[in-house]
Amino acid sequence: MAKQFGIIFGCLALGELISLIPGLNIPGSILGMLILTLLLERKIIRPATIQPVCKFLISNMAFFFIPPGVALMLYFDLIAAEWLPITVATVVSILLVLLVTGHIHQFIHTRLKHHYHDRHAD
Repeated sequence: MAKQFGIIFGCLALGELISLIPGLNIPGSILGMLILTLLLERKIIRPATIQPVCKFLISNMAFFFIPPGVALMLYFDLIAAEWLPITVATVVSILLVLLVTGHIHQFIHTRLKHHYHDRHAD
């Protein structure tokens, strides 16, 4: 299991190092996930290699929400005072994400469908 954690944390560490490049405004954790995804996609790392540790992390995911939940309690007074703008911003952002994601999916699906039909029409 140490090797599996090493792979995951190695990708995270590499992402954090890359994020230190001046002018690069992408969080290291995102870069680390992209590196891990690339390694899995290119079959440099087999999914079965890290599957046990991934199952462990997913099954214990609730544990990782405890620190942010406790920290949130420090801001109950602010949340109570600003509940309406927080709620409106949350609902609007959810709707925008759904709308943009739907349109991007339709755009890509249409482009791929036309591309597939154009290549196989011969």
